[in-house]
Amino acid sequence: MKKVRIIGVPEHFNLPWHMAIEENAFKERGIDLSWTDIPEGTGKMCQMLENDETDLAIILTEGIVKSISAGNPVKIVQEFIATPLLWGIHVAAISNYKTIADLKDSTAAISRFGSGSHLMAYVNADNQGWSTKDLKFEVINNLDGAITALTANTADYFMWERFTTKPVVDRGIFRRVADCPTPWPCFVIAASDKFLKEHPSLVHHITEVINLYTEEFKNIPSIDKTLANAYGQKLEDIKEWLAITKWSQKPLKVSTLQKVQDTLFTLNLIDKKLAPEAILV
Repeated sequence: MKKVRIIGVPEHFNLPWHMAIEENAFKERGIDLSWTDIPEGTGKMCQMLENDETDLAIILTEGIVKSISAGNPVKIVQEFIATPLLWGIHVAAISNYKTIADLKDSTAAISRFGSGSHLMAYVNADNQGWSTKDLKFEVINNLDGAITALTANTADYFMWERFTTKPVVDRGIFRRVADCPTPWPCFVIAASDKFLKEHPSLVHHITEVINLYTEEFKNIPSIDKTLANAYGQKLEDIKEWLAITKWSQKPLKVSTLQKVQDTLFTLNLIDKKLAPEAILV
């Protein structure tokens, strides 16, 4: 039995992995797949890939592209979610910020530099026509840190996946002022170069298994109720999320990679664009 380490955010996107692990789908292929939740998100996961603390990660597309551009020895194996991530832009419920325009020149809470919350703050600023040179950030690690920061006024707004953050809105802690979808498919499967070199057949077996699960995932009876219960969500919110979310079993398109790199380069978040073979398996 070959032990393989995999990490991802503790969010509803990743339920197919947990189901496959619980049903011993990987063990049937001789793989002991060990999952660890990383609530801090993509910035932390990039660091763990670089430090050989994991073999695989389910990670935000823009975050891993930026990290590889900066020298992280990792490759994108395939697309995992084919649709954009809907980032909610949140403020404290009691704050005076009412619209997205009010947030110009304010401070964004981010999980860490290089994370999705950091990079998408640039995308959002660019969408709004704000200068991206003067963006201000407060590092808060995770959702709990954002609740503390926005409540204490050490940061003004927080961008995080809309449905994951919805319970915090429902509890009257945050108020969502707008949404900002990623301009590309949001999650990919990434692997360290070391793991790809040493175990190419394992990568193939793992993707084969998870692709079988994600192909059928939305057709599982009462999957909406299962997701709502597992992640503390309202059923109507999960139904809305399922309607706009599509899992992928395909490689990331070169044209998509080019769009991500072009955007990051234009926003001065990477200093060079790499050839596709430097990023994609």
